[in-house]
Amino acid sequence: MKIKGYALAAISAISYGLIPLFILPVKASHFSLDTTLFYRFFISALFLLGYLVYKKESLRVNRSEFMILAILGLFYALSAEFLFLGYDYLSPGIASTILFVYPVIVALVMTFFFKEKITGLTVLSLIITIGGIIALSAKDGALNINLTGLLITLLSATFYALYMVVVNKAKIAASGFKITFYSLVFSAVFYLGKTLLLKESLAIPNVAVFFNFTAFAFVTTVLSMSSLVYAIKTIGSTPTSILGALEPVVAVAISVMLFHESLSLSLIIGIAFILTGVMINIISERAKEKVAQPDLPL
Repeated sequence: MKIKGYALAAISAISYGLIPLFILPVKASHFSLDTTLFYRFFISALFLLGYLVYKKESLRVNRSEFMILAILGLFYALSAEFLFLGYDYLSPGIASTILFVYPVIVALVMTFFFKEKITGLTVLSLIITIGGIIALSAKDGALNINLTGLLITLLSATFYALYMVVVNKAKIAASGFKITFYSLVFSAVFYLGKTLLLKESLAIPNVAVFFNFTAFAFVTTVLSMSSLVYAIKTIGSTPTSILGALEPVVAVAISVMLFHESLSLSLIIGIAFILTGVMINIISERAKEKVAQPDLPL
């Protein structure tokens, strides 16, 4: 059972790390990214709707839950928006690695807005993570990362962190799949509105593009999120989060092998520092949870 849990955690991270494989060709072809993301979230929501109907889970929510779920959808959509905009300024490998700092941002939000005590390990993780970002910026002894791209991608990480904080703090009487379903629905609504506002076409040119959208939605969203939920249930959140380190590694590997990103020493050091900093933060947060409430047997 544990082996299955670790495998599912790895599948979740790897499938999410495959995003550049689908997004970069779309950008290269100059097809509407807003339309692409609308169909990604819309088709993903349809997959989850089918699952919820199969499990006979009610889709009913009250007014306060509706507002919270709408906020979650907005945060999720904005995280995607800024990540893919960051691809225009940074390489996909670097952007995906910077996105992975979101657990550290979660810890900072909990410290400054919810008055949680910051630990020495959290401070250490923040210092190491910043060191990793500096290393990613280094080339020929100088810092030359695109500052606009860095700030945009950090915004992506921030909105994803806020998504995680709201899920953690909001009182929603719903399963993880139901919360995810509504997050995807509201994300789709965001991109539908943006597409209509910018007067972009929603037409799908051919069957091949439709299957590409479906594969994009299934692999990077449905498969990733479903595997994540089951992995957490099986092995817990900490091991699942640690295996999430495969996500930026996969993104970097795809960028290097398929899109000719240079695998420089600074990139390797930066990735290593950021992954180390995030792992320290995850372990620190888990230690605080154990002090507050010991683990119960599954």
